[in-house]
Amino acid sequence: MATLHVSTFGQPDGRPVLALHGVTAHSGRWRVLADALPELRMSAADLRGHGHSPWLPPWHLEQHVADALEVLDELGPDPVVVFGHSFGGAVAVHLARAARDRVAKLVLLDPAIGLDPADMLAAAEQTRADESYPDRAAAWADRAARWPGIPDELVDAELEAHLMPDGERWRYRYCQSTVVSAWSEMARPALTPPSDLDTLLLPAAREDYVRPEWVEACRDELGARLQVTEIDAGHIVYLERTGEVAERIRAFLRSPAPGP
Repeated sequence: MATLHVSTFGQPDGRPVLALHGVTAHSGRWRVLADALPELRMSAADLRGHGHSPWLPPWHLEQHVADALEVLDELGPDPVVVFGHSFGGAVAVHLARAARDRVAKLVLLDPAIGLDPADMLAAAEQTRADESYPDRAAAWADRAARWPGIPDELVDAELEAHLMPDGERWRYRYCQSTVVSAWSEMARPALTPPSDLDTLLLPAAREDYVRPEWVEACRDELGARLQVTEIDAGHIVYLERTGEVAERIRAFLRSPAPGP
């Protein structure tokens, strides 16, 4: 059995996809996008240190890749499409570089890779502070403020799936130490996807996680195999612009590979 907890969405005979979330998130967030792409069979993993997966270290990118490979082993020998959002995008790129033969196509949703070390230090220091709430109402208000443009029913679903009681307070089901480590990993020098891998990149127009110099490096490396479409949304593009993101992905997955 794979180490990671996996949530599965879609029909058993759908095209197989492995979906990797970002820091502080969980596999259940992918349900909304999976519902918009019913032709897929999405296996969404809780990354190590998140949700119902083990929280034990190490938490570096190589370990996340090893964990993802265990999930791919469970899915079978054939290559599958890999989705990655935010830090999950960094994991997906490293996975494709480490095991190119296991990845059929790559979809990167506002990936967080090769980010500024000073910014990552600030994010890590902020993460070290306690993030808990006196009640669910306070947690709901905070999440809604952080997710402008995302429907209230998805805020409700996030709390239902990811918020848990902790003594007299409430907190989300992830390990803060894992998240601090992940910010460090996002400051590592950015890799590009392999040159022969069809890749769809969907940056969020209202965020700056995707650095222009990395996009240019990807263009230089992949050429016609890279498709880039900016989405007018915040960081969680697939929750805020689900229909648009789903259509971009559907067209990409249906498109034939470019010639040599």
